[in-house]
Amino acid sequence: MLSTYNYPKFEYRRPPELSGQRDGHYPVVVVGAGPVGLAAAIDLALQGTPVVLLDNDDTVSIGSRGVCYAKRALEIMDRLGCAEEMVQKGVSWNVGRTFFHEEEVFNFNLCPQPDHHRPGMINLQQYYLEEYLVRRAQSLPNIDLRWKSNVIGVAEQGEHVALRVETPDGAYSLDADWLVVADGARSPIRHMMGLEVEGKIFMDRFLIADVVMKADYPAERWFWFDPPFHPNQSVLLHRQADNVWRIDFQLGWHADPEEEKKPENVIPRIKAMLGDEREFELEWVSVYTFQCRRMHEFRHGRLLFTGDAAHQVSPFGARGANSGIQDADNLVWKLKLVLDGKAPQTLLDTYSEERVAAADENLMNSTRSTDFITPKSAVSKTFRNAVLGLAKDYPFARALVNSGRLSVPSFLTESRLNTPDADVFAGVMVPGAPLDDAPCETAGGEQWLLQATGNRFQLLYYVPDAADLAPIDAAALAALADAPVPVEALVVAERGTAPGGLKTLIDSRGRIRERYDLQPGTTYLVRPDQHVAARWRTFDAGLVRAALDRATCNA
Repeated sequence: MLSTYNYPKFEYRRPPELSGQRDGHYPVVVVGAGPVGLAAAIDLALQGTPVVLLDNDDTVSIGSRGVCYAKRALEIMDRLGCAEEMVQKGVSWNVGRTFFHEEEVFNFNLCPQPDHHRPGMINLQQYYLEEYLVRRAQSLPNIDLRWKSNVIGVAEQGEHVALRVETPDGAYSLDADWLVVADGARSPIRHMMGLEVEGKIFMDRFLIADVVMKADYPAERWFWFDPPFHPNQSVLLHRQADNVWRIDFQLGWHADPEEEKKPENVIPRIKAMLGDEREFELEWVSVYTFQCRRMHEFRHGRLLFTGDAAHQVSPFGARGANSGIQDADNLVWKLKLVLDGKAPQTLLDTYSEERVAAADENLMNSTRSTDFITPKSAVSKTFRNAVLGLAKDYPFARALVNSGRLSVPSFLTESRLNTPDADVFAGVMVPGAPLDDAPCETAGGEQWLLQATGNRFQLLYYVPDAADLAPIDAAALAALADAPVPVEALVVAERGTAPGGLKTLIDSRGRIRERYDLQPGTTYLVRPDQHVAARWRTFDAGLVRAALDRATCNA
């Protein structure tokens, strides 16, 4: 098969513990150098925490695997310093179309609002994402990335976790104050600890065929139910980088995976879809089943489970890697505060609580998508086809069409870290919501709101003219930075410059005011992961401190 990508081989180095150069104790060890483990390690390093990242291989994932990365994941990658090359290499898209037989019955736009920095979704082969993340990790002095390092033993021992690691030069021991487990759906560490996932496995099989071809199809997601080229089944088409196209064929549960992967069986399916005249070459072929399952809790003592190690969903909706990246985003700032002694360990319980809630939402949507795509009875299939037949002409039916509800950011509205509203607001920026992006200007030029936020607690304070901010209020805003858990104040204004050296964001297009329902004096407390912690119509330093204590479990 053709390969458009040259797989790198990362250098294995003899661990210093095998030579007696280190005692083997580290504040954090991350296991698994996939997208989630790499994101967690990079975030930790950017926060100033030394981290060891272990992986049992010495290259990136084989095959395109996860290809769809949603707007929220890109915004997190922006914060980690990796998004720009992802967007430049990937295929950006916002529109998805659903077909029944040959007729379009439904379409959607992931990003209908103007003035957002990132698209609703990009398609990019997972090996590129991992390569970019590895390169970013290698540029940071706080990350010790160890390849060909297989964890063969894990035991929690009081205030640390003991690991046994096997390498080409022999086995050695490591101790970690905290262990971040990102070792995938089969998670050897989860099995070593006797922990299981709960849920269901779906009785169906799908063929992935990555083909290299030149085609002028638009950069959109196309999904067919019962097309003439693959009757009684479904098909999904995505464009990726390098003129690689991902095609998913539903096969049915009784298909033989090994037979279906053979080129002589794959090529006729593709020709039936594309036509005999279309030239293409196979890049990668795989057959998969899928499951919707999760661990009961994601924190087990000093072990913190993330990504596929903690939860698995069907691929329809692109909720796997996107959800895992949000896991790391949620976890790292909390772990940093605990490591620094600025928050109790109970803050890490909220990692599990918030991300379990997010996983349940993903599992629900993924299960509904899968039930619609693969109906389990003649009655449910009749209902599904009736919905599809009505969808072209009737809006109520379009709302029932489910070819994979695509990944959206988690609104953590039930989190105990939120301070409930005491004032009336319009819009969706409720406590627990991820920040909506918007264009703004700073002294350095044009910027985006999400480029100015993240990595620390911040306060957004609105005043029409920043120059009108009273010196006493400017001093009170600036004083928030002197707390044990500092809060950086950002003044949002239509014009002017705030006194006292406060950073000013000029809302030149009015999008921040619109999306955050800003009135003079409106104040938002924002978490390091860019979620709203609290909001008020007036600034009160005492209320901010109380909300900060609540958001860090110090209340």
